[in-house]
Amino acid sequence: MVRVEAVLFDYGMVLSGPPDPAAWARIRAITGLEEAPLQREYWAHRHDYDRGTLTGVDFWHKAAAGAGIVLSPAQVEELIAADTDLWSQINQPMLDWAQRLQRAGVRTGILSNIGDSMTEGLVKRYEWLARFDHRTWSYALKLAKPELEIYRAAAEGLHTPVANVLFIDDRAENVAAAQAAGMQAIQYRDHAEFEREMRGRGLEELLEAGNEAAASRTAPDQ
Repeated sequence: MVRVEAVLFDYGMVLSGPPDPAAWARIRAITGLEEAPLQREYWAHRHDYDRGTLTGVDFWHKAAAGAGIVLSPAQVEELIAADTDLWSQINQPMLDWAQRLQRAGVRTGILSNIGDSMTEGLVKRYEWLARFDHRTWSYALKLAKPELEIYRAAAEGLHTPVANVLFIDDRAENVAAAQAAGMQAIQYRDHAEFEREMRGRGLEELLEAGNEAAASRTAPDQ
């Protein structure tokens, strides 16, 4: 087995949890849109936002135009804040593990399809994002998963050969692309299944890295 020297995390649905229903309700209230047109326009333009083709402001104006409405600057500002809140619920077990890896000296990175305004909001909110050795935000590179070049850029940012990077993402197509780029990769569905997958691959030591409780169980008697 190729040694894992760095762990690369997706943000949405890996480090973060599912979208916050309260934030989505705020988005509906701000726009005044029904669920179907809002969902349609939100996702129709999301990839261009994440890839940096659209800014956060442009994204919301384009989504609004597709739904037949016009937004004021104040509404756009409110929508950007609500959209950040939408993806701000933290997946605590995964964040805890990432922070244990950091304490153990294992390199960690983030590779996320994310737009400029949301990145700015999350970075202001969560100081722990700065503790990752490298953060690859898609909009900044004008690339997005599953384009192979973004995985190679993330590995370069971690100063780690692609074969020695373990990438974790919730989407099967992004995992497949990471493998095509030469990384080791696991699809994240829930934490219990993730831990079983890690153990099945013989990565128990990495899973327990930085775990003081595990260390105390295995420490010899004095």
